[in-house]
Amino acid sequence: MPQSFHTSSNALRASRRVLSVAVALNYGYAGFIVAVVAMLTVNRDWTMTAIGIRESAPRDSLMVGMLLLAGFGMTGAAMMHRILRRLQAIVATVQGGDPFVPENAVRLQAIAWGAVWLELLHLGVGAVASLMDSPAQPFDVDWNFSFTPWVAVLMLFVLARVFAHGTRLRDDLEGVV
Repeated sequence: MPQSFHTSSNALRASRRVLSVAVALNYGYAGFIVAVVAMLTVNRDWTMTAIGIRESAPRDSLMVGMLLLAGFGMTGAAMMHRILRRLQAIVATVQGGDPFVPENAVRLQAIAWGAVWLELLHLGVGAVASLMDSPAQPFDVDWNFSFTPWVAVLMLFVLARVFAHGTRLRDDLEGVV
């Protein structure tokens, strides 16, 4: 077999492993959020002190903000799960030798929309964090805005259309032959 085939097979196997690890890490991330929310609801004052919230800080409003951020985090974990599972399905079709199937165009479109929602959640995190920040209790989540993810979203939408068009062209060609 040509060397390029072995390289691409190794890359596909590595991709499958990386995606499996990413799914597991995403579950861990969601579990961590659930644990923090549970601790906040069971023993709010102890948990807030443990994470560095000062006694003089407006703990009620900070609690609302942290629960909102946790909701964003859980929503993000759910969106990421959907993205990773679709990406695993695409990798499986590549490994199976036929990635140009209509389902992959649909999967790429869904991944693009998931990325849009993740970026909107990211904007929400920045807004909530800035509202929670005060002189009494600095709240820095190291948030910043970047155009790069938005460009990636546009590329995903374009790639989904390319896959859809390529699949139609291949189907038309097979119908002619």
